[in-house]
Amino acid sequence: MPTLFSRIIAGEIPSYKIYEDEYIYAFLDIAPQRLGHTLIVAKIEIDHFSEVPEPYYSAIFQTAKILSPAIQQTTGCNRVCTMFVGYEVPHCHYHLIPTDSTSDLDHSKVKKVEHAELKKMQEKILAHL
Repeated sequence: MPTLFSRIIAGEIPSYKIYEDEYIYAFLDIAPQRLGHTLIVAKIEIDHFSEVPEPYYSAIFQTAKILSPAIQQTTGCNRVCTMFVGYEVPHCHYHLIPTDSTSDLDHSKVKKVEHAELKKMQEKILAHL
């Protein structure tokens, strides 16, 4: 059975796409730690990041270099922090989280965001790419 992320990549589930190429699909997290929280997902169903083959592995980090400045400009955050977590969905995904302090990385702060807020954030980030 395809993962949630494979279904998003296939267009079966709507998303707020920020970037896509042959190896990567990046979109806004609908329950962000902070608005602008973006997930970079490999277009291959591998659970753990250390098992992701090339060129997908390098593409994750190249995409992070492209998206992080746009997220920082859009949100006005001090820093875009990153992490692999992977407990929620068994499909390698890299988090880009706009932060002003390490407390912004607290996963207990996640909350659902309204469609209009996500759409507006998507448009702003895309304008900075």
